[in-house]
Amino acid sequence: MQNKCCVIARNMQIFRIETNKMDVKEQIKEIKKQFRLFMNGVVSQSMREKGLDYKLNFGIELPRIKEIALKFEKNHEVAQALWKENIRECKILAGLLQPVDSFYSEIADIWVEDMRYPEIAELTCMNLFQYLPYASEKVFQWIAREEEYFQFCGYMLMARLLMKGQILNERAENEFLDQAITAIVGESNIVRRSACTALIKYSCQQPENSRKLAKILKDLQPSGKQEVQLLCEEVKLQIESWR
Repeated sequence: MQNKCCVIARNMQIFRIETNKMDVKEQIKEIKKQFRLFMNGVVSQSMREKGLDYKLNFGIELPRIKEIALKFEKNHEVAQALWKENIRECKILAGLLQPVDSFYSEIADIWVEDMRYPEIAELTCMNLFQYLPYASEKVFQWIAREEEYFQFCGYMLMARLLMKGQILNERAENEFLDQAITAIVGESNIVRRSACTALIKYSCQQPENSRKLAKILKDLQPSGKQEVQLLCEEVKLQIESWR
């Protein structure tokens, strides 16, 4: 088994593109060349019909984009250049190629300000934001802001951190619950959805969380919001699973 793993590792090195002699423009050009090899017009057209109006969308599936990312070294300048492109695959790849140690807090805010679609926001949280050393700080900064995509990223990032086992202290827990409960009865569909996702991950951590959330949601059920009803059902199932 060990020999097989070594062979796979060596093969990945063989197919990795030599980028050490390329400048940023040459690497971007090579990346777009890779995109053209795997473009999917049917998927791209379907996304356009759903309102995803990128300047360019190659329609490449996420597993294939991750394969392309493996061919390139992580590089701050390349990732920043990719993010500036209004191309779906460039923005997704930017999150995969951005080194954590050079991605400062101010840059994270700039990226979120530039987000226009939930897919990009969610994938960036998954591929990059959850690994940042200041991720917990960003969660509470972002969910307290008024802008839609800051809140969306804040709750999706919180969901990721909870999935990784992060336990909230009493102060953080109360702040998160207050903000999230307000969000799920708010006007933004994507913020409601992301807040629900984070609350579900919170309820999955331990029985006490499920019971506490169920008690809070009991007073919200008359609101008539679909997300509230679905969340109540999810939490109810979670409580039953603890028994």
